[in-house]
Amino acid sequence: MHIMEGYLPVAHAAGWFAVSAPFVVAGARKLRRIVTERPQVKMTLAAAAAFTFVLSALKMPSVTGSCSHPTGTGLGAVVFGPLVMAVLGSIVLLFQALLLAHGGLTTLGANVFSMAIAGPWVSWAVWRLAAKIGVPSAVGVFLAATLGDLATYATTSVQLALAYPDPASGILGATLKFGGIYAITQIPLAIAEGLLTVVVMNALSGRAGKPDEISSLSGEIK
Repeated sequence: MHIMEGYLPVAHAAGWFAVSAPFVVAGARKLRRIVTERPQVKMTLAAAAAFTFVLSALKMPSVTGSCSHPTGTGLGAVVFGPLVMAVLGSIVLLFQALLLAHGGLTTLGANVFSMAIAGPWVSWAVWRLAAKIGVPSAVGVFLAATLGDLATYATTSVQLALAYPDPASGILGATLKFGGIYAITQIPLAIAEGLLTVVVMNALSGRAGKPDEISSLSGEIK
């Protein structure tokens, strides 16, 4: 993660584009509505996108020649909902593929699904559940960002396993192998991302001077 250029078979690459496209289209519509109704949040949107870009560009060496990195998508998922992050994450991944050779164009659909769709949906669901059962906001943000990060890598493990199943243990065995490789470095990175997301969320709320305004955006899916 990101899956590099040309690594997936053509059919798999095309399939992930098809799966991801509806989320991105729906997210674009929601993003347009948010900007129209609340133009004052443009700077917060930019901050969420920048946070994702910077964190997901930090490649950390992992085992067997792979690399790990934070995703940064939990912040935007908590504030704007997962559909908006499908758009912001797609833009981030496209720029990284073009400018940093991080990921690729043929694998963009797969990377969008794991980092900009699956991860944010898990972050949003965790955040909403935490709020519903009365978990303190900071703890909820931490859990949302941490688990969203891990969900991204779990999804990537499945994507790679579908493309390259283990000859003996099949897709399940390959998923466990890929996931085990990522887990060594990704678990501590996910915890660090969760802590950093709490700090940035508090900073955004303080800068706005209206924490309730930031919170009111969280999880809007209409």
